Amino acid sequence: MPAERPGPGAEQARLAIRALTLTAFRNYPRLRLAVDGRPVILTGPNGAGKTNLLEAVSYLGAGRGLRSARLADVDCRTDGADAQPQPWAVAAVLDAPGGSFEVGTGRDGASATARRLVRIDGKPQSGPAALASRVPILWLTLSQDRLFIDSPSGRRRFLDKLVAVGDPAHAGRINEYERALRERARLLKTPGTDPAWLTALERTMAETGIAVAAARLIAVADLTRAAAGGIGPFPAAVVVADGEAEAWLGQGPALDAEDRLADALAASRARDAETGGAGHGPHRTDMSVCEADSGRAAAVLSTGEQKSLLLGIILAASRLQAERHGFAPLLLLDEVSAHLDADRRRALHGEIAALGAQAWMTGTDQALFSDLGGQARLLRVEGGSVTEAP
Repeated sequence: MPAERPGPGAEQARLAIRALTLTAFRNYPRLRLAVDGRPVILTGPNGAGKTNLLEAVSYLGAGRGLRSARLADVDCRTDGADAQPQPWAVAAVLDAPGGSFEVGTGRDGASATARRLVRIDGKPQSGPAALASRVPILWLTLSQDRLFIDSPSGRRRFLDKLVAVGDPAHAGRINEYERALRERARLLKTPGTDPAWLTALERTMAETGIAVAAARLIAVADLTRAAAGGIGPFPAAVVVADGEAEAWLGQGPALDAEDRLADALAASRARDAETGGAGHGPHRTDMSVCEADSGRAAAVLSTGEQKSLLLGIILAASRLQAERHGFAPLLLLDEVSAHLDADRRRALHGEIAALGAQAWMTGTDQALFSDLGGQARLLRVEGGSVTEAP
């Protein structure tokens, strides 16, 4: 899954994609795109494939992509729904403070079970978590318009994405915890399971789960502090990790919290065997957000106010990443500018420039990005092709 390296003389950036190659990805049978360190603006009609491009970029980082899609659903099916799909792949050359490197990822077509392969500079990696420290990515999409009023699972995933940008090891901790959670659920359904196996799994869940909760508490405190400094016209947010495990950490040492979680899991085996889940643990945590000045909960704000609050949180997380690691994350902003007034659009573009971030932004109206001038690469997306915009 190699990508072609761009020619010499291109402008350097802190973290930026320079070449992007898509193979059998959504509505792109094949696409090669060369860009520079500037933000990338993708304009075009609805359904042209703008969000698909952002999704492709999101797979250069850890996690399940910005749509959390099943891997097989990403395959291109331009020859008809009944045609045998070719496994998709995304490859890129990126510039970073330590020098350029290549990332390749895609669905393993040879595997009986859906699996995502990852290579860095041609070397196989254990999984997507290996990308967490190399390619931090944050995004805001149209589907997140209901983030504050839908189920806690979406808010929890958003919170963990924010945590992992500043603490790349968080992605690995989440994976380890979820593996133990699934294995415990399987054993609870298996007659004659040795209780000692369950005890060992629950101890792993307790140790890893409390580490997950501790990372969340550190992150929400840092995010609230960073947002309180003010990011233009975007409202400052107070972010809270609201869960049983996080509350236990606030009441005593981490070792005590681990013991409490292990004991709670052991006591709930019978009930968890019936439900197929686990009634205790950081997988049940919620993220609550309110405006710092007014104290209003995010759920009662208008759609536009919620979007501004989310943008403030994402920009605060980007600032933290830049402070700690010397470079801003990649930012994927899908149809965000259409929800902002002129002052907020200018403030967003100004903050992106100040961060030195390569943001990939979409919109149907090219005029919404006119204030960027030559500071951004403007591309037209239509019918699965990408060309220079006028």
